[in-house]
Amino acid sequence: MVQMKMKYGIDLGTTNSAICRIENGEPTIIKTSRQKDILPSCVAFTKKQTVIVGDGAVDMLANDRRNAVKRGEKETTNIFIEFKRTMGLDTPYISSNAKRTFSSEELSAEVLKALKSLVLDDNINAAVITIPAKFKADQIAATKRAATLAGIEHSELLQEPIAAAMAYGFNSTKEDGVWLVFDFGGGTFDAALLKVEDGIMQVKDTEGDNYLGGKNLDYAIVDEIMIPRLQQQYSIDELLADEKKKDLLRDAIKTCSEVYKNELSFWPYYESPDEFKSIGIDDEGEDIIIDMKITQSELRPVLAPFFQKAINICKDLLKRNNLQGSDLDSLILIGGPTYSPILREMLKEQITPNVDTTVDPMTAVAKGAALYASGIDSEVKEEIKSGTIALDLSYKSSSVGTIECVSVKLLPDECTGTIPSKLFLELTRNGWSSGKIRIDEIGDVVECLLMEGKSNVFTIVAYDDKGTSIPCFPNEVNIMQGIVVGNDVLPYNIGVEVYDRSLDKDIFILLKGLEKNQPIPAIGVRNGLKTPKQLRPGMATDKMVIPVYQGEYSVEGTSAIYNDHVFNVSISGDDVPAFIPADSDLDITLKVDHSQQMIMEVTFPVIGEIIEKEVVIGQRSTGVDVFDLQNRLDEVKRRQASLQSN
Repeated sequence: MVQMKMKYGIDLGTTNSAICRIENGEPTIIKTSRQKDILPSCVAFTKKQTVIVGDGAVDMLANDRRNAVKRGEKETTNIFIEFKRTMGLDTPYISSNAKRTFSSEELSAEVLKALKSLVLDDNINAAVITIPAKFKADQIAATKRAATLAGIEHSELLQEPIAAAMAYGFNSTKEDGVWLVFDFGGGTFDAALLKVEDGIMQVKDTEGDNYLGGKNLDYAIVDEIMIPRLQQQYSIDELLADEKKKDLLRDAIKTCSEVYKNELSFWPYYESPDEFKSIGIDDEGEDIIIDMKITQSELRPVLAPFFQKAINICKDLLKRNNLQGSDLDSLILIGGPTYSPILREMLKEQITPNVDTTVDPMTAVAKGAALYASGIDSEVKEEIKSGTIALDLSYKSSSVGTIECVSVKLLPDECTGTIPSKLFLELTRNGWSSGKIRIDEIGDVVECLLMEGKSNVFTIVAYDDKGTSIPCFPNEVNIMQGIVVGNDVLPYNIGVEVYDRSLDKDIFILLKGLEKNQPIPAIGVRNGLKTPKQLRPGMATDKMVIPVYQGEYSVEGTSAIYNDHVFNVSISGDDVPAFIPADSDLDITLKVDHSQQMIMEVTFPVIGEIIEKEVVIGQRSTGVDVFDLQNRLDEVKRRQASLQSN
């Protein structure tokens, strides 16, 4: 079994998804069965209990919505879309055909499976999957679970704007400056501020809105343009007066509004295509057919408020970093809605004229994820074929220099064939060769000449002393020249809740090292805390709870319940080997990895022991948060007792 680099990058989007890998040094999108770069993130379950993902499911959804309007009621649907917006929540998606309920992560897993199936020549068990920059801990954990359900044993998560910036940097000649990634997707908006010096890219700050995206635009077109037009053409007042029927009509029209939105990004006006079908029956029994002409000028006042919200987020992001739009060298557009000339004009007027459109807004995230993946060691080891020489390779996957060293050594215990008494290796790339270098288990270093501004793929060939080639694995090295990407950063401050006696309330205290925008992986520490109660060994009823929270800026000392509760780390008497008195010292260390998964270590100096707990984050309830209610009740009771005593 030999370890190798990851190959695949996946953009798991609200509306559309894509998969990419490096081929011949270039990030290459894997086409769908309809020869498209993107796969709609739509999942359908048929009566035969088969699963359909992508364009076929979208076609079925449009037909379902039209039929619902005609019936005047919505049957249990078997087609689901935009479920990324409920990632991390316990929102149920009930399918009568499948005879079961699905979660957002299970539906996302079906999209991932469909993307994997597009790759016919490989079995994908490791990949980089992108997430919005402002995803919270429960949303991140749900994405990891979706990957596991889809058979991706090792998944690394990468923030979408970082992936986009990597794709942009790969093709750009700009090696210095300040970049702003403007990522307006189907369901989320992200902005990322990056500093680039000598090709080394570092994230400075991020901001966003997990509920602002193309979906908002679609329904705005429905409500403000299309329904008023239909009221002039058809008798639908009774239909609109019934809220349930009105919602059914809005959903059916939304399918058409998406077409208008997309087409009006490229044309000054758009008229209904002939393939638009009846979307229902009006109050007088007449078929309602979308037949209207909409212009860009009509669209402007409808879409501008949503675009303005995203622009204001960017303005605030720049302001808190003491920057102005004039300081930006590039504003990089990502996401389908960024094709809109209305948005582009607003950005040039309010942020910067340096709006860059050189990357494909629809595929940049997947391409950046693939570039990032090519530099990550996969935790999934591959079994090599019989008669193959196993190698251990060590090198930097990205470089701003023109020469990069690759350390190579033989792994005799992993080889599956006879090892020649003398073994030689040669690395080649487009006419360049390292020459044959003798190799053994001690190893050697090969200096590789890099082409500038390219992903350099070097083929590795092994030879015996007679010059006969022998299969080896890995058999290639990929080094991206021209840009080095820094790590993702924490989108929120991470801390814990403690009781402050002087304030008589539970407050948020920051774990030092886990501040917002701290590069990850990261480690946070807080010393000198106190145990609220005693812990007796073997007594499960003796329990201490450490609530973990995420918060925005200036959260230190605020009421913990006004921040975002992540998870409760619970330590009981069953966890400790010796008696710990109440009010004993304790220290907390929280480790956050690349994908923002967490492990907490609680140190009890009184017994010299460290208790380690994995932070396992489950689905967040869409109902009342009992934990928060209990905290509020406890705080009110303490304040009441304090008032009574005074």
